[in-house]
Amino acid sequence: MPNESPPSVDADVIVIGAGPAGAAAASRLARDGLHVEVLERNHFPRFAIGESLLPQCMLHLDESGLLETVQAGGYQHKNGAVFSRNDKQTAIDFRDKFSAGWGTTYQVERADFDHRLIQAASSHGAHVSFGMSVTDFQPDDERPRLRVTDDDGRESHLTARFVLDASGYGRVLARLLALSRHPRMEPRMALFTHVEDHINDPDFDREKILIGVHPADDSVWYWLIPFANGHSSVGVVGDIDTLSRAGNDAMERWHYWISAEPRYRSLLKRARVIRPVDELQGYAADVDRLHGPGYALLGNAGEFLDPVFSSGVTIALRSASMAAPLVERQLEGQWVDWQAEFEEPLRRGIDTFRAFVDAWYDGRLQSIIFHGSHPQELKRMISAVLAGYAWDSDNPFVTSPQKRLTTLAELCGHHPSTAEGRA
Repeated sequence: MPNESPPSVDADVIVIGAGPAGAAAASRLARDGLHVEVLERNHFPRFAIGESLLPQCMLHLDESGLLETVQAGGYQHKNGAVFSRNDKQTAIDFRDKFSAGWGTTYQVERADFDHRLIQAASSHGAHVSFGMSVTDFQPDDERPRLRVTDDDGRESHLTARFVLDASGYGRVLARLLALSRHPRMEPRMALFTHVEDHINDPDFDREKILIGVHPADDSVWYWLIPFANGHSSVGVVGDIDTLSRAGNDAMERWHYWISAEPRYRSLLKRARVIRPVDELQGYAADVDRLHGPGYALLGNAGEFLDPVFSSGVTIALRSASMAAPLVERQLEGQWVDWQAEFEEPLRRGIDTFRAFVDAWYDGRLQSIIFHGSHPQELKRMISAVLAGYAWDSDNPFVTSPQKRLTTLAELCGHHPSTAEGRA
């Protein structure tokens, strides 16, 4: 068991943010006897995107003591993905994959999902405070300090033995410590909303996310994530200028682009939009480092790539699962090499996802997916990565993703552009 908290600190661990990474880390640490304080700027439940989980998530939810909570949520089961472009459609079943582990997961409305997770973390002993904004942070190997302001403007100062930043898009420590660096991803825009989908097409599989590609511009793609209650999350992603030219506001743009893709236009012909269309742009982010004196960054608080393969929650939960036992060791007085034991291995999996995202946008992965005829073992290797197993070093598409994707794409007839050939 970790040592008892010294009297000079307000908590063993302060977690900034109550999303999936924060809830998972807080739950695991509190269950192991640590005094954990969670500071969340918003009030839950609150809307969020990132609604299509990957099977790898299930392991990390289990490790954090949150799996039963999720299984009791009545969420839509998910077993794979369908990719659609013009008259071609390819289904990938995550149960048929190279890597061992879960092959199914859920599609969730994040307002309910996140609320359930943090409630479960609280039941495991974590103390959660909502409406709390961290306005200053002083890193320190033994006593990191925070300044916090509540909704009424009252200010307080807290001291911990370690701080985990799970603030997601808020990226609290990256902002306060000037850690941000160029994300190496092109700036893009996402337009998204929820609908009552009223889909009655017998060929539509609600247990798979549908990823569509614009018939004339394969850099514009779509997601359709069905939920268990007859609602769906529907979004479109593309170049900021391209998407912006399609209307005067987010709703007009969303309707224009959805109607431009035949499969989506058909499936959603009876759909009713049930919340305002949101617009998010320039969302990719990265930092110089994921750790420092007395702190570590989890999930989107450190790096976010792109929504195309739903990697965000997987990376968040993976980072929490990796960081929590290291925090415990450090608080027990053991030496922890955060670079070698946390940052480097976490980034290896992120880089695998990055290679797949890059290959999607430059056309290599689309050539592979829509080719339609691959040796089964190759298909199972790709399925494993898309199921979230981006850290499985036995998979050649994890250890050498760029090389493997390029070679396979060429075999599938992909011809790189001049710009891609120089990359």
